[in-house]
Amino acid sequence: MDSKRNSRRELLKAGAALAGGITLGTSGKAAQAQAHDHPMTPGSENASPMIHGSKELIEYGQRSKYVTSVRVQHPIGGRPSPDVFGKVFHVATPLQDSVGVITPSSLHYIATTRGSFLPDIDPKQHTLTIHGLVDRPLTLTMDELKRFPSVTRLHFIECAGNRHNGKQKNVQDTHGMTSCSEWTGVLLSTLLKECGLKGSAKWFVAEGAEEVKGASSIPIEKGMDDCIIAYGMNGEPLRPQQGFPVRIMVPGFEGIYHTKFLRRIKIVDRFYMNYNEFGHLRPEDKELALGEQIGPKSVITYPSGTQRLPGPGFYEISGLKYPPMAGRSGTAPSSRIRRSAWRTSDSPTHGSGMEPRPRFCRAAPTRSGRGRRCERRSPIGGKYPSSGTTGCPGWTTALCPGKSPGTGA
Repeated sequence: MDSKRNSRRELLKAGAALAGGITLGTSGKAAQAQAHDHPMTPGSENASPMIHGSKELIEYGQRSKYVTSVRVQHPIGGRPSPDVFGKVFHVATPLQDSVGVITPSSLHYIATTRGSFLPDIDPKQHTLTIHGLVDRPLTLTMDELKRFPSVTRLHFIECAGNRHNGKQKNVQDTHGMTSCSEWTGVLLSTLLKECGLKGSAKWFVAEGAEEVKGASSIPIEKGMDDCIIAYGMNGEPLRPQQGFPVRIMVPGFEGIYHTKFLRRIKIVDRFYMNYNEFGHLRPEDKELALGEQIGPKSVITYPSGTQRLPGPGFYEISGLKYPPMAGRSGTAPSSRIRRSAWRTSDSPTHGSGMEPRPRFCRAAPTRSGRGRRCERRSPIGGKYPSSGTTGCPGWTTALCPGKSPGTGA
C-alpha cells in the first residue's frame, strides 16, 4: 500500500516538473532579456540565419557571402590568368567596389614578369644580398632583416598596363591595375648606409626570384630617399602574389620597378639594360619608355560602368587621386575623393535621369565677381556654413564644380 502511494507521489512530482519545464521554455527568451535589463526587440526572433562557428572561421576570418567583389584577368579578352598551365599574368582589382583607400590584400592587383608561376619560397631559407659598389657587402636572412628599424607607410602601385581603349565597361577594366596598401619594412637607405656606398655608385639593380627574373635599374638617389624593403602588407606578411617573403617598394614609380621575391640588390655605376627594360625603349634610345615617376592622376570609382542607381535622390560621387601633387617621393599615398554628387530626379525642374548637382560644394562667383565662394550643402538640402574662402581649398581640381571631371590617366 505504501509503495503504491510513493509511486503516485513520484508520478505527480514528475508531472509538475514537466509542466514547469514547459512554462520555463516558453518564457526563456523573455527571462533572458530581463536578465540583460532590456526588452526584446519586436520581430527580432529568427530575423536572420545564424553563422555557426568553425575552425576555419576562428583561425582566419572570411568575408560575408553577400560581398561578391572579385578580381578579373586584365585586359579583358587578353591573356588569361591563370592560363592552361597555371601561370599568372595580369589580374585587376575591383576599384568600383572599393571602400576607402586601402585595397584588401586578397583583392590587390597582380602582375608578373611576362606571365609566370609564383615561387613558393620558404622564408627560413631565403636571403637578401646587397653587393657591388659597397664597402661591406651584406647577406641577410629574413630574421636578420627584421632586426633593423622598420617603417609602416601607405603607398599605391600602378602598372603601366592601365589604359583606356574605349572597349572597357568599368573602372576595373581601365584602372584595375592600381592598388593601395599599408606596407611595413626597412628603408633601403638604412641598409645602404650599413653597407657603405662607394663614390661611383649611381644606380642599383633589384632582382627577384621569379621564374622569369624581374629586375629593374633604379637611380641610387631614389634608393636613398624612400624605397622600402617590405615584408609586411596590411598588417600581415606579404602574400605570395605580392612577393612573399620580401619585395621592394619604390613609391611613385611604375609597378614594374617594385620587384617581388627580392633576393639581391647590386649597386652599380651605370644604367643596366635588364629584361624588364629591353623592349621598352622609345624611338630615341637614350630615353626610357618606363617613365619612372608617375604623374598626378584621378579617377571616378563610383558610380562606375554597369552599376545602376536604385532611384531618385542624392548619390555621392567618389574616386581616387594619386600620386600626391606635392613632394617627389609619394609618401602621402592615394586618397579618397568624396566631393560632389549626382542628384537623380524626374521632376520638371531637374529633367529626367541623372544630372550633376553638387552635394558638398558649389563654387559660385563672389559679389565682386572675383574668385569663388565655397557653399557646403548637406545631402538633404540644408546648408553648412560657407568657408568664406576663394576656390575649393583641399579639393582635387578634377572634381571641383566648374572644372572638367577627372576620368583618369
